[in-house]
This record gives sequence, C-alpha cells and structure tokens, in this order.
Amino acid sequence: MPADDDVLELVHRLMHDYRSLQYRLLRDGPHEITHMEGKVLGFFHRHPGATQKELAQHSGRDKAQMARLIAGLRERGLIDAEVDEADRRNVKLSLSAAGLAVHRGLQQQAKRLSAKAVSGLGTAEKEQLLALLRRVRQNLAK
Repeated sequence: MPADDDVLELVHRLMHDYRSLQYRLLRDGPHEITHMEGKVLGFFHRHPGATQKELAQHSGRDKAQMARLIAGLRERGLIDAEVDEADRRNVKLSLSAAGLAVHRGLQQQAKRLSAKAVSGLGTAEKEQLLALLRRVRQNLAK
C-alpha cells in the first residue's frame, strides 16, 4: 500500500473514488455508462458535428477503441450520425436527445460530488486547496 504522504498517489486514489461514485448511478441505470463513454459524450457535447477522427486525435486513444465506443453509443441511441455533405467520407457525430440527457445527468452528479468533496471546508481553505493543486500541476508541466 502506498504511503499516505505521497501527494500524487493520494490525488490518484481521490480521482478513483470520485469516478467510482460519479458513474455508479449511471452505470447501474438504464444506459450503463462507463467512464470512457461519459468522456465521449462530453466531447461531442462540446464539439457537436465533430468526427470520429477528431475524437481520436483529441483523446490520444486508439482509433479502433474509439470506433467501438462510438458504435456502442450509436446502437444505444446516445449519438446521432450525419454524413458530411462537403465530404461524404466523413460522418459528423453529435449527441442525440437521450445522449444529452445522460450527459446532463453526469454533469449534475459531478456538481453534487464536488460539493460533497469540499463540504466542511471554508472559502479560504477551498481557495488554498485550488492554489496548491494548480501549483503542483504547473510544476509537472515544467
């Protein structure tokens, strides 16, 4: 078991706990959304009409893995596809109404969990925590 004073290991465990709680509701719901599927829905929410290739480039994931994820989401009616009239080889993807509803559920769950995670912290403590985490991130970017 890693030491409790290893900052990055604690951040990793925290994010694991957060993701587990975040997706429990939807994973056990009618759509059984996984973490990666939630990320794909978020991408197409932010980039409606983007292509599978653009998703793969953005995510850095394998094209085949993205193709399987998109196919599954399309089969479940969460993503709509439309052939690009300018280049019929491309398919523009966007969230369906059901996909948008699932994405909104994920966002609402994230807000509730975020509030739960910092409950009991004062405003100054929250600001200090954010500042420290930003500094750690900057240190890693150097």
